[in-house]
Amino acid sequence: MPEEDLVDIKFRLYDGSDIGPFRYSSAATVDMLKQRIVSDWPRGKTVMPKSANEVKLISSGKILENNKTVGQCKVPFGGEIAGGVIIMHVVVQPSLAKTKAEKKIDDSPKKVVCSCSIL
Repeated sequence: MPEEDLVDIKFRLYDGSDIGPFRYSSAATVDMLKQRIVSDWPRGKTVMPKSANEVKLISSGKILENNKTVGQCKVPFGGEIAGGVIIMHVVVQPSLAKTKAEKKIDDSPKKVVCSCSIL
C-alpha cells in the first residue's frame, strides 16, 4: 500500500484525553473507525459507548457519516502537512431506547403540591 494512502488519526475524547494515533487506509470507512474506538475505549471513564452506533465522529466541524471513507472525510489542506495527524472529536450519544427505559423507571407517583396564595 503506498504511503500516501495511509492517514494518521487521533481520537479526542470528551475529557481531553486521546485514543491513538492509529494509521488507517484512505479506503477505511467511518464505521470501521467507530468500531476501533469502542474496542479501544479506556476503562474507568464515566461515559462508555456500548456500540459503534452510540459514537459520533466530528472532523473539521462536521459529523461524519458511517458509509464515508477516510479519504472522503479528509480536509484537502489538512493532509498536506508532513507527519500531520488528523484529530477527530468523539461524542458518545446513548441510544434513545436506553434513555426512554431509564425515564420509565423514574416514573413514580408524584404528589401534587399547590403553591398558590389566595389573598
